[in-house]
Amino acid sequence: MSPAPRAAIITGAGRTRGIGAAICRALAADGVDIYFTVWSAYDEKMPWGAEPGFPEVLAAELRAAGVRCAWGEHDLAAPDAPAALLDAATTALGPLSILVNNATHSTGDGYERLDAAMLDAHYAVNLRGTLLLSTAFARRFRGESGGRIISLTSGQSLGAMPEELAYAATKGAVEVVTRSLAAAVAGRGITVNAVNPGPTDTGWMDAALRADLLPRFPQGRTGAPEDAARIVVFLASEAAGWVTGQVIHSEGGFRRG
Repeated sequence: MSPAPRAAIITGAGRTRGIGAAICRALAADGVDIYFTVWSAYDEKMPWGAEPGFPEVLAAELRAAGVRCAWGEHDLAAPDAPAALLDAATTALGPLSILVNNATHSTGDGYERLDAAMLDAHYAVNLRGTLLLSTAFARRFRGESGGRIISLTSGQSLGAMPEELAYAATKGAVEVVTRSLAAAVAGRGITVNAVNPGPTDTGWMDAALRADLLPRFPQGRTGAPEDAARIVVFLASEAAGWVTGQVIHSEGGFRRG
């Protein structure tokens, strides 16, 4: 008997070199149907900019890999976004078993610039959006086992991030929530974990920053999106069914400080 099909939501997959896109490709290679989200309005404000047409290109690539795929523009800062996203993904793919919280809001701050609006913008996506989407996913999950919630963090518990106070506070909270939510939904057959991929070159590093970071990687290279994607595929698999409430720091031995 063939295994039951699996379907996943991956948030924040709007960039060619992004971790979200790499996760989509890796899960598709493992036979998982994909619904991914983008939010072009955010990318347009970032130094890397939006990539018009990329979602269609990625969707076509994933379908060519033999899985079903759909995508949508979703602003995860909106309070009603989780329900709308789950509705859209379920309509496109049917029952969902995997949620990957990869979308993030990060603009940099530091104590001189931090204000309420900046903190609220980070909170709305990184913590509130992640937690509301995760709990709504858990409430809708109807399987006896095999449910997976996986969130991306950035090692906030391992070292200081003085120029990203709002980001560190909200993403660090995701690490704490991961442990508590894992205990809350274990009886529903759902595991909850987080992945910290360390400094990962997705196009945001300039030459000076890359030169500064590279000597701190004992393997001689910075992290790649595919490194994070492989960990996510494992956590989404049946083999990881006994792994829950964990924050996996997969940084290639990165030396902090």
